[in-house]
Amino acid sequence: MRALANEIAKNLVLAGIGSLTILDDQLVTEDDLGSQFFVSELHVGMNRAAAVATQVRALNPRVTLSVDMENILLKPPEFYSMFHMVIATDLDLVPFSMVNAACRFINKPFYAAGSHGMYGFIFADLITHEYVIEREKSNIPTQLKAETMTRSIVATNAKEVNGKQIELVTKREIYSPINLANTSPLPAEQISSRRRKLQVPPLLTCLRALWEFQALTQQSFPSHSHTDLEIFTRLATDKHKELQLPPETLRSEFLRSFLQNVGSEIAPVTAFLGGQLAQDVINVLGQREQPIQNFLLFDSDDAKGPVYALHPIFPPLDGRIM
Repeated sequence: MRALANEIAKNLVLAGIGSLTILDDQLVTEDDLGSQFFVSELHVGMNRAAAVATQVRALNPRVTLSVDMENILLKPPEFYSMFHMVIATDLDLVPFSMVNAACRFINKPFYAAGSHGMYGFIFADLITHEYVIEREKSNIPTQLKAETMTRSIVATNAKEVNGKQIELVTKREIYSPINLANTSPLPAEQISSRRRKLQVPPLLTCLRALWEFQALTQQSFPSHSHTDLEIFTRLATDKHKELQLPPETLRSEFLRSFLQNVGSEIAPVTAFLGGQLAQDVINVLGQREQPIQNFLLFDSDDAKGPVYALHPIFPPLDGRIM
């Protein structure tokens, strides 16, 4: 329950979600006091989930709140069966992937999110999700068809509101788990245009490099040692090439800024990410509006949060890409 998890919990509880379980096996430290509004000096040394529980309950007593202080990696897949969805924050890629796999095993939607100072991300794996878009009915009938590689129109209906014909369009999105999204290319329409490639934030490259660094070194974050900086820079360069992005968009200034921010928390950034994720959760539960598909990147320097659909490309047997 770091700052980002606090923001998500706050927004969901204030929205009146039926029940919420907060899980964290770590203890509150003095570093937590600078960016987390649910804890104070009195909570230092306490379990994080237990420390925030009283104030979270006070936000909306009608929400049933449960606290779990065990290690998430020790939970079997059946543990997740009691929940409608699971949100994991501020983990490394391996635990993210383990929780995601457990959720897929029992068909539960999964979100992952993390913040690194001025930067952050949200990932969604809703497996298969249907939602309804309401719009004014057109004279041209809506066709049931695939709109993209992941989204298709599966049904239509109509209703009358204040004398206007409103069309209800049911769409279906399919998703990929985080371990596959992490190695997937950018969408074809993104890499086919140099202008669009120049707009892809190098944050995506640096997140992939960070997760690879963690897997290689078993460290949470790179230190300021020459060896760590050299490894991270090499990994970032390789990831940038894999994404087929122009080398000039991976500037040394951005690498330096990312490494200076990694692992830290800044309240406005966690507030933005927590608000975006909570709103998406509410929309998904209500099956309204298009959800995140599937990777949102936030760079507060640019005040932008572009979303990229990162999925493996499987060519059909005749070799053509669909």
